[in-house]
Amino acid sequence: MNTRPSPGLTVAAWLGAAFLHIPLLLIILYAFTSEDRTYTFPPPGLTLKWFPVAFARADMWEALWLSVRVALFATVLAVLLGSLAAAAMSRAAFRGKDAFSLLITLPIALPGIVTGIALLTTIKRVGLEPGTLTIVLGHATFCIVTVYNNVVARLRRISPSQLEASADLGARPLQSFRYVLLPHLATALLAGGLLAFALSFDEVIVTTFTAGSQQTLPIWMFGELFKPRDRPVTNVVAILVMLVTLLPILLTQRLSSGGEEIHGGGKSS
Repeated sequence: MNTRPSPGLTVAAWLGAAFLHIPLLLIILYAFTSEDRTYTFPPPGLTLKWFPVAFARADMWEALWLSVRVALFATVLAVLLGSLAAAAMSRAAFRGKDAFSLLITLPIALPGIVTGIALLTTIKRVGLEPGTLTIVLGHATFCIVTVYNNVVARLRRISPSQLEASADLGARPLQSFRYVLLPHLATALLAGGLLAFALSFDEVIVTTFTAGSQQTLPIWMFGELFKPRDRPVTNVVAILVMLVTLLPILLTQRLSSGGEEIHGGGKSS
């Protein structure tokens, strides 16, 4: 049986890959351009001068560290809440279970602007001032989904008899969790956490509504796009964002190749 794809399918696949990746390659190319305003193609010259200029920007580093802190806190919150929700949904049976499952996954399916408006309204009603805390809470709403999907899929594959056998042998609940359940869930938690970090790190729309005067790195980059002389600097920082985001994606793919579930989805804009 011939399993090779047809020439038409191969061409379509390459065209799709080109459509996705040529814009990224152009960003990398124009990080080295000798021009500071226009995007002439091909660039009139290539230079490395924009890299030290970008790395000397204190406001860029401040925005970067804020993005890293927010992503870490949002990931921790998502792992805790997503795991608890997955445990309840995989074991409990109650009326409205399907509707509750839909509510958990809804924030990542809705357009980002809808989620952002809803979060801003809630923040104002409870009397919080937009800042780092509200950014973390906003990002956690959709990061929970990545952890929940991975953990609930793994829990459905674990037989309850394993925990029952552990209890019959005299293990306390914490011991059963540590020695029986956690080894099964470890890679699912890691995969969900890595995807949550990547989603939080480059989120723009929800952050716009929840950040107040704070600037994460994507918000900083968006503002720099309106300054013509800083466009090459923005491209240099975009390369940095690609590298930071690429690492979690490569790690999740590594886990996926080992037979793990990677259920992330994409945040709608």
